[in-house]
Amino acid sequence: MTTIFGIPLAALFGQLLIGLINGSFYALLSLGLAVIFGLLRVINFAHGAQYMLGAFVAYLLLQYIGIGYWPALIVAPLIVGAFGALVERFLLSRLYNLDPLYGLLFTFGMALAIEGTFRYFYGASGQPYAPPALLTGGTNLGFMFLPNYRGWVVVVSLIVCIGTWLLIEKTKIGSYLRAATENSTLVQSFGINVPMLLTLTYGLGAALAAFAGVLAAPIYQVSPLMGSNIIIVVFAVVVVGGMGSIMGAIITGYVLGVAEGLTKVFYPEASNIVVFVIMAIVLLLRPAGLFGRDG
Repeated sequence: MTTIFGIPLAALFGQLLIGLINGSFYALLSLGLAVIFGLLRVINFAHGAQYMLGAFVAYLLLQYIGIGYWPALIVAPLIVGAFGALVERFLLSRLYNLDPLYGLLFTFGMALAIEGTFRYFYGASGQPYAPPALLTGGTNLGFMFLPNYRGWVVVVSLIVCIGTWLLIEKTKIGSYLRAATENSTLVQSFGINVPMLLTLTYGLGAALAAFAGVLAAPIYQVSPLMGSNIIIVVFAVVVVGGMGSIMGAIITGYVLGVAEGLTKVFYPEASNIVVFVIMAIVLLLRPAGLFGRDG
């Protein structure tokens, strides 16, 4: 059996795969956080609840309407994104001219309310959600066995992350969004509906969280606690990447996921804290984050 530093190669690649899968969710969730903070300047503590909502919407669509995984992958983010847009339009937008702490407290309270509601109806235990038949089983790569669904998660999350970055950085609507955050009055003078842009931005961030939730449902089960279990790590990823940096969120999400997976191989006791150790080191050396802009 081939080994590296006394560790079987199959075990090493297995943990790398787990790291990539975790990194995929970190990247998708931190991307949504970075979009909302970078364009709205709101620290969205409800992001974990929106991730959980995406998984639960997919679960409920299957249980009560018979809508399976593939349609849910589109429908669930649209539903959660629309819900997020309504919240921004009628509630969150009223707090923009106040201290940022009010927005943070509002989204934190909303997260607790959503999580509490689902815990009341479904309890704290997870609900099973089967992967689609097309992606069951796995592929023998020779050096490891790759479950098809987990490979799909890594690939599709990377595609969505890059697509979102291109939308924000390389398109006309993305330039309008970025300009609106710098000088909304000037942008409105050109006839652009800035409040609608901000509403759509928050809806996009919520939809990204819901998309991650649907991807996570067959792997982690559907639980009211699934959002609160991951959101603290995701905030650490955003801080390391640089608050508001979209590409920073993507790269850092995958890198820290892999770092966490490798730590489970070489020093398992530290696997739960390695992300926060890296965050502390980065903040000491570069307070704005790896990809953030100083000042």
